[in-house]
Amino acid sequence: MKYINKLGSIKRLLYFNMIAKKILLKNYFFSNKEFSYLFILSPPFCGSTLLTQIINSSKNVSCNNNIGLMEGQHLPIAKDLLFTKDRWSVEKKIDWIKVKSIWHKYWDLSKPILLEKSPPNIIRVDKIKQHFNNVKFICLVRNPYAQIQSNLRRYNTDIKEAASDYINYLKFQKENLTKYQSILIKYEDLTEKPEIEKEKIVQQNSKLNDIKINLKFSAHNIRKSKKLALTNLNMESIDKLSKEQLMAINKIFKKEENILSYFGYSII
Repeated sequence: MKYINKLGSIKRLLYFNMIAKKILLKNYFFSNKEFSYLFILSPPFCGSTLLTQIINSSKNVSCNNNIGLMEGQHLPIAKDLLFTKDRWSVEKKIDWIKVKSIWHKYWDLSKPILLEKSPPNIIRVDKIKQHFNNVKFICLVRNPYAQIQSNLRRYNTDIKEAASDYINYLKFQKENLTKYQSILIKYEDLTEKPEIEKEKIVQQNSKLNDIKINLKFSAHNIRKSKKLALTNLNMESIDKLSKEQLMAINKIFKKEENILSYFGYSII
């Protein structure tokens, strides 16, 4: 099974231990020396789990974490190095050699593409490129109002903080696009024009030509549906913002119209 949604903490640890043992044996005999790395660079609440499931549908892909949010930062031991309170600090020191060795315990090295998607990676691309050879990046963004509403809904975040954070995420993504020849995928396009977005992904990496976009996926969504086909849920999220919330968001956005415009977004 490529994707398991929820496991208890003890079962989760047992699951990871089982996977690591199985992959250790397989990697010993069938390691592909020509594998490459693919990092999905995405702020939180932008559809990265959905995109990961789509890419992970390829027979040529191994994701280092196939349960929950599918993030390498949640793997055993790695979470103590990566999933910390200061994980969004650009000053955070990370032992990338150790992190890489942990991830390699969970990647199936017989696959030519090794996939990873932890959100804080968007601020660490320089370090990632230093420690991972033959690496490619996909930058994912989403309508800022929908992203902010998702943040508020799940974590009851201060709305000004949520708006400011997402502006910063977009600035990091712009840098990632301009410096590292990444491709840009927008959640809206992925859900409304999946064939076009699939072609962009395949142009970047031809080994992904078998990814499936006509499945029902298990990513978290506002409808709380266990399985959902590709559907743009932005307006359902945006409609839940009050006039007062929109005013608070726009107060920040009016100072940052350039970065919004760069990604094709505007103030509403």
